[in-house]
Amino acid sequence: MQTGLNNALKTVLIGAVESTETALKCLVERGTPPAALVTLPLEKAFRHSDFVDLRPLAEQHGVKVIEAANVNKPDILEQLHEVAPDYILVIGWSQILKEELFAAAKEDLIGYHPAVIPENRGRAVIPWTILQRKRTAGATLFWLDQGMDTGDILVQESFPIDEDETAYTLYYKQLDLLDKMLHDALCHIEAGDPPRIKQDHSQATYCAKRTKNDGLIDWSKPAEDVWTLIRAVTRPYPGAFTFDGDKRLVIWNAKLVGKAPYWGQPGQVQAFTDEGVLIQCGDGEHILVTEMQEDEDAPKHPQEILKMHATLGIDVLKLFTQLQKLQEVKSE
Repeated sequence: MQTGLNNALKTVLIGAVESTETALKCLVERGTPPAALVTLPLEKAFRHSDFVDLRPLAEQHGVKVIEAANVNKPDILEQLHEVAPDYILVIGWSQILKEELFAAAKEDLIGYHPAVIPENRGRAVIPWTILQRKRTAGATLFWLDQGMDTGDILVQESFPIDEDETAYTLYYKQLDLLDKMLHDALCHIEAGDPPRIKQDHSQATYCAKRTKNDGLIDWSKPAEDVWTLIRAVTRPYPGAFTFDGDKRLVIWNAKLVGKAPYWGQPGQVQAFTDEGVLIQCGDGEHILVTEMQEDEDAPKHPQEILKMHATLGIDVLKLFTQLQKLQEVKSE
């Protein structure tokens, strides 16, 4: 491998989300825009809740755009080989990269992960960081290999997070850090001294994939657990949700209140305030819901949606009755 590169560094950027946009802007601002951007076609935007159409920005700066639903397909690989980049930056792309893609870079591939690996390798790291109730977070730029977030570390930084951190606030702290880290990493590469720090694989932990359904609120849990779930899966993720009868409600923001002079069922609406709606949880303590929406409607003040003393959650008795009826139909 070469150890020194000049300002003619040629890169390809692969990604389709806000972190990819941050990387693209960083490269442009440094005066070294990528030779090409590999991104998702618009019809595949549903794959990411934080998808960004990067084509206009890329085209504005003369960056070749390669649309790819599958980055490992022969026609995509052929285009990458034609570009012949020194480095390929994979930032905001969850697809596993096959060996043939690694051969498209003259030097190496660099990945980004919003955690201090080897801790929290895997998926949905920002929600899991909040669900784990961590007080610090961090990010890593690393040399990609065939493992899952197992490559040597290029640049890594940590930062404190707040007790009431949300996915939204943590997500944008990560983007600010990525901009700084990528600039530092490229400076190291251009100077010919990029670090390659081995991970301690014995300390690895892994985060599982999360789906939209993982945001279902269990009101029998303590208020702090419910509040933490709401914070963990709010924007740019699909949000925590519950039911009011047959209506599906997404809760975007809430505050932990704790004790209040009300008694009722878990999930029951106990009071209206100017700021929101007080809801009781399984430990008898409360959260104050301040923003919610019904299905695909626009977000509203919870008072516009909820009724006093309504009990939120799945109606187990109704569900059981419906299942019984289905079973009777099947047996006829």
